[in-house]
Amino acid sequence: MNKGIIIKRVAEMVKKDLKNEGSGHDWWHVYRVWKMAKRIAKEESADTFIIELAALLHDIGDWKFHDGDETVGPEMARRILSKQGVSEEIIRHVCEIISTMPFKGAHVKAKMRTLEGKVVQDADRLDAIGAIGIARAFAYGGSKNRPIYNPNQKPVMHRRKEEYLNSKGSSINHFYEKLLLLKDRMNTKTAKEIADQRHTFMEAYLDRFFEEWEGRI
Repeated sequence: MNKGIIIKRVAEMVKKDLKNEGSGHDWWHVYRVWKMAKRIAKEESADTFIIELAALLHDIGDWKFHDGDETVGPEMARRILSKQGVSEEIIRHVCEIISTMPFKGAHVKAKMRTLEGKVVQDADRLDAIGAIGIARAFAYGGSKNRPIYNPNQKPVMHRRKEEYLNSKGSSINHFYEKLLLLKDRMNTKTAKEIADQRHTFMEAYLDRFFEEWEGRI
């Protein structure tokens, strides 16, 4: 099993599959998560092969775009990896990571079991915050026809996956319902350090947003 060739083939398949995606879950999101996951893996001494596969495949069959069906992504990942001759042990590990890593609501618990899973989850969450996270929040909101902001609509701390999936809240509400919560949900020391700066940037952005919204600056 040539790991380098497998990674290259999987990356090419994912790039082709997500090339027309416009909600912020495109190939370039996967690319950034892949690169960040490798960076964290090096610092945390984790298995890079499993991490690279899970990072590349984490948004294949995303449950948010399949009516909340969490089995689609792992099943697609299994088919792809099986065709590449990846061992059953590694496939199971990658599929477990993919099924466990999504954010499903402020009060929905989903504990990652392995270090490799924690690394990929951290990389994905880091791409949801900071400057890029802000851009992705509005791209996703636009794809779902959500308003930028509605002062009469308050953020909701969702208690069930279904509530989160069916939310019609504004893009600004999404900061309070998810993005600002992620800093304290990072798993690894490396990710926590990176998240601090990105979180601070989002807070500054929101301060400026509300100042401009009220016409004060």
